Amino acid sequence: MNTLHATRGKYIFLVVSFILWFSHFIYVPILSPYLESMGGKYTFVGLVLSSYGLMQFLFRLPIGIFSDLMKIRRPFIVFGMIVSTFSCFGLALTDSLGWVLLSRSLAGLAAATWVVFTILYSSYFTDREIHRAMGSISFVVVLAQLLGMSVSGYIVNEWGWHAPFWIGGILSTIGALLSLFIFEPKEGVQREPIGLKDLTSVMREPLLLKMSLLSILAHSIIFTTMFGFIPAYALKIGLKASDISLIVFSFMIPHAIATLFIGKLFVPMFGQWRSLKIAFGLTAFFTLLTPLINSKVLLCIVQGFNGFSLGLLFPLLLGMAIESIPHQKRATAMGVYQALYAIGMFAGPFFAGVLNSYMGIAAGFYFVGILGVAATLLIIVWNRNEQENKADYKLFRMSR
Repeated sequence: MNTLHATRGKYIFLVVSFILWFSHFIYVPILSPYLESMGGKYTFVGLVLSSYGLMQFLFRLPIGIFSDLMKIRRPFIVFGMIVSTFSCFGLALTDSLGWVLLSRSLAGLAAATWVVFTILYSSYFTDREIHRAMGSISFVVVLAQLLGMSVSGYIVNEWGWHAPFWIGGILSTIGALLSLFIFEPKEGVQREPIGLKDLTSVMREPLLLKMSLLSILAHSIIFTTMFGFIPAYALKIGLKASDISLIVFSFMIPHAIATLFIGKLFVPMFGQWRSLKIAFGLTAFFTLLTPLINSKVLLCIVQGFNGFSLGLLFPLLLGMAIESIPHQKRATAMGVYQALYAIGMFAGPFFAGVLNSYMGIAAGFYFVGILGVAATLLIIVWNRNEQENKADYKLFRMSR
């Protein structure tokens, strides 16, 4: 595409991407305490939180495949922004628990269109620029999540529970209008649709399945803790709504910084499997420690360490998930990986909510903390098996 369209297209695209994530994360920290204030029990809170991930699990891969078949991207992005608008205004206009569940489910459907966002944005760049492009869009996502979650508590403290939803709805409306001007190359989609043969062959890759399982457990933890019940727990131990922003900063800043350390420091120093073991072990420890804390300072410190540990995990899992996949099948592998880890986004909060209802809010943290311990044990076993297989293969080669 020409230079004018390229420059304008990139800027509009990044603004729309920022709006998509900011609009939904601006209310994430206050969602669980808001539902409690409406009379929602922990089981229902878990159901609402989990609906976001369930919709992504159900629709992310079909949207990607259908977009390939139709050979268009922009209409799916426009659709995602319109659904996002309905979701935010639905939350703003109602005090009904049922409508809140529906509206949060629509947010998951809007987020499921992200698979199309990434594919269209990558088409603006040459193959040599792809990594820089993905770095730019990843930064926008993290920035939107950080800013949205950071101002959430302050907005509620100043203007009430519904204010973040109204702001999200207004911004989503602007994003939907801007998305109409996103540039899509006239030549359309260059990628071949995902075939059933590709799906089945990719899903038989042992390393992809192992990393997907670990990612399910990691997403269960983060969507149960910081994106789930941490704000409600903070209020329960005596913190104010305005303090939630401080808790978010404590988690999200180390979470973002950790992504810079994993490739440059941890993996070169410890190797992939040991880095995974350390990160999951730390995550399990600090998650299990959380329900024992009853002060603001300690909660900030523990969430900072937990944010850093989880920040190490996600890029490492992503890289290891596709490293054994041939280049021509990596887009398919990425779709499979994203669809599978969405299981954790709904399973973790849902089961934690059920446990919290019967045993108190600490039970959910113990539950996902134990998942972190289980993940650490799996990594130890899989790494040992891999080392033994390498040793056996080396002996076999030497004996020939």
